[in-house]
Amino acid sequence: MTYMDKYIEWINNEHISGVDKNELVSIKDNPDEIKDRFYKDLEFGTGGLRGIIGIGSNRINIYTVRKATQGLASYLLKANEDATKMGVAIAYDSRNYSEVFATEAALVLAGNGIKTYLFESLRSTPELSFTVRHLGCACGIVITASHNPKEYNGYKVYNQYGGQITPNYAKGIISEINQISDWEKIKRMDETVARNKDLIQIIGNEVDEVYLKKVNDLILNRRLLKKETNLKIVYTPLHGTGLMPITKCLYELGYNDVNVVKAQAIPDGDFSTIKSPNPEEHEAFREGIELAEEINADIILGTDPDCDRIGVVVKNDKNEYQVLTGNQTGALLVDYILKSTEAINSNHAIIKTIVTSDLGAKIATSSGATVFETLTGFKYIGEKIQEFEELNSHEFLFGYEESYGYLAGTFVRDKDAVIACALIVEMTSYYKQHGKNLFEALQDIYKEYGYYLDDLETFTFEGADGQKKIQDIMNKLRKDGEMFSIFQNAIYIEDYKTKTTQFVDGSTKKNIQLPLSDVIRIMFDDDSWLAIRPSGTEPKLKVYYSIIGDNHLFAEKRLLKLKKIINSIIR
Repeated sequence: MTYMDKYIEWINNEHISGVDKNELVSIKDNPDEIKDRFYKDLEFGTGGLRGIIGIGSNRINIYTVRKATQGLASYLLKANEDATKMGVAIAYDSRNYSEVFATEAALVLAGNGIKTYLFESLRSTPELSFTVRHLGCACGIVITASHNPKEYNGYKVYNQYGGQITPNYAKGIISEINQISDWEKIKRMDETVARNKDLIQIIGNEVDEVYLKKVNDLILNRRLLKKETNLKIVYTPLHGTGLMPITKCLYELGYNDVNVVKAQAIPDGDFSTIKSPNPEEHEAFREGIELAEEINADIILGTDPDCDRIGVVVKNDKNEYQVLTGNQTGALLVDYILKSTEAINSNHAIIKTIVTSDLGAKIATSSGATVFETLTGFKYIGEKIQEFEELNSHEFLFGYEESYGYLAGTFVRDKDAVIACALIVEMTSYYKQHGKNLFEALQDIYKEYGYYLDDLETFTFEGADGQKKIQDIMNKLRKDGEMFSIFQNAIYIEDYKTKTTQFVDGSTKKNIQLPLSDVIRIMFDDDSWLAIRPSGTEPKLKVYYSIIGDNHLFAEKRLLKLKKIINSIIR
């Protein structure tokens, strides 16, 4: 079936509402738009769905959400005989249509006889992860597109342990989705009937209270809470779900001078005050920095729409507010947690992803802890925590990734900006009592372990041909055979798709133990590296740089040189 055939089928389909058919009719003279909406079905990946909001098979809408949920329901009923009584927890963020999609998911699950626990209003992704385990659910769903632009929304599935589903779990759901050829196979119950049958149970602050109590219990140095630090905090939820949990958490911990960026406190799916609700982007902190300068704040914190990522801004040596990278915040937290934990030994575990800077790992191993690496994605960190528990092998202390995701404790199995916020503010308070801020603490770490400069470049390839272009680039990098001559200081290249390491002398080893992943990492003779991988959620190619040097100037020159080479290869 061609994309035009599929377009006509949707217009004639009796299950499509009149309003949605009108949207399709409005693009009848725009063949490029029709092609982009229908050249494929929106793919259910290892985490679920993520796509542009709109009507079409390659868009996220009530129809693609219903189909995905039917596939999930069919999988659950086959894989877990207790699924109907265990139920499914559902949360949603502030994005456009999030509540609508959450309700549709609940109604399809109800149509399959599966009970759902639906939050009364928007909640964070980490609280959903907690809720799955707290209520003993068979799985969880959260409607969010995380930090993507306003045009997007998404549908993420969590397993019964509260972690994002991994590839094998996803394959089972995808297999069921692929069997839905007829829309009549999608079972959906009327909302009133579902509520009357108690197949939809609304949950509210009773779960919030338990979750926040557990966050409070993670505090490492309670003596700090009894001392007056006059800590001034600026916080922005970037129009997302973070306002309630973050502010309540901080107030309960005794931090009374919390200044919220009012214009960004209101949930808003259009993210009207920012270009993108992503704390990785400096522009997202513009209004927060203005408020901080006005009140001379010690720290600025910002969370993304589903409150699983957190960005940090502190004053640098020029007395200007500077956004820390995810790697820098991660290294600071590793250092602080290890300093605050008694009798560190090899049983204590720190987990990082393969594209995360090695600075935190160096701190951890120097302290006697064991470091584990996973593929990119917090689902693999959550999976590792579960493995520790099942084997009784290690005590999890902290997990993190360069993209502003952090986790302590084991009651949540995904990155958690609320937990991270509590620890970051505690750490800030600790250093303030010792006459330093986080920037100065970071310089001390560099003096002890070496200067680390990290960066991320993204190359966007939109449209139907975008994925092909990305794969062409990855294939070229693998086939070229000239990487060692292009990167003259390279000593070996790791290919996580073939699980092979190629050395500069021409020898190779099948020595990568992690699951298959489309990632190439080039290692240099000074322990610097760069990694290249396609994004799993956006039409982008990502290049990660981790440069080690004696000082910033040296590292910056090295970074610019590598960027120039990479740009010439890709462009």
